[in-house]
Amino acid sequence: MENTDNNTESFQEDSYNRHSNWYTNLFPEKEQKIALLNGIKTYKGTINHWLQNQFFECVKPITKYKNASWLTVGDAYGHDANYLIENGVQNVIASDISDEFLAVSKEVGIVEQYSAENAENLSFENNSIDYILCKETYHHFPRPYAALYEMIRVAKKGIVIIEPQDPIMKMPFLLFMNNVLEKIKYGLVNKIWKNRFSYEAVGNFVYKVSEREMEKFAAGINLPMIAIKNFNPNFWFPGSEKIPAVKSEKKFRKILFKKGLRDFLSNFGIVPSQSLSIIIFKTLPEIELQKLLKKDGYKLIEIPRNPYL
Repeated sequence: MENTDNNTESFQEDSYNRHSNWYTNLFPEKEQKIALLNGIKTYKGTINHWLQNQFFECVKPITKYKNASWLTVGDAYGHDANYLIENGVQNVIASDISDEFLAVSKEVGIVEQYSAENAENLSFENNSIDYILCKETYHHFPRPYAALYEMIRVAKKGIVIIEPQDPIMKMPFLLFMNNVLEKIKYGLVNKIWKNRFSYEAVGNFVYKVSEREMEKFAAGINLPMIAIKNFNPNFWFPGSEKIPAVKSEKKFRKILFKKGLRDFLSNFGIVPSQSLSIIIFKTLPEIELQKLLKKDGYKLIEIPRNPYL
């Protein structure tokens, strides 16, 4: 009989190694790394920068608290940490499964502190960092739930997860078709739901998140609140880092139109948003922060206390 435990461990180690070597293989020379990092400084004002800011704006309400400590997870070359630093956050540690790129990032002034960290086994003490940012990284983990529990263990106040949304919970027709087609023939739904099982070249299954999933996670371990923001940022295209984000540019006007239409449809519940920003609070946020989050478009979901604890 095949040893399932050994296969699981082998898969995990292989996944860790693949992810650890991913950017090293793409940018093996230090000069290549420096060129990429310099691009972070020069791409401001471009369409790519404008699109990236759609993600970063999600954490802006929390960056009002400059003294809070932060850890970025899966921050391969320190881009996420750099945003926090540029917004005045005073204590930021950038981390990735490999610190080879981050060491160069520190040399060129992108980050100030960095650490090699496996998100599924963080080296930090319980409740030792105020906030953890996991931006477009959750879907890379071979065991995302293990990483989720690790991040909440280390966080003192909360974690921010920004990821593509799993559409099925927000698309009743797709759920209906899934139920009907699976009764007819197992796997038939795959002909309609093309990306039901998505994998990346590096070897991992692409996890997507849902509001209900995180709501259950918080309730399961008796956390007080989650905050959810729906947004539509996925309009990147090759070369977008070279085109100014100004209305005189035809490609930017096209993105504004597509995003405006998608925002309209999402706001009325016709289609789900492309992405979610989810803040899982470990302690109930102060009223001032709650107001800032609501103003920024977040929906606050207070989790009822477990009456049996």
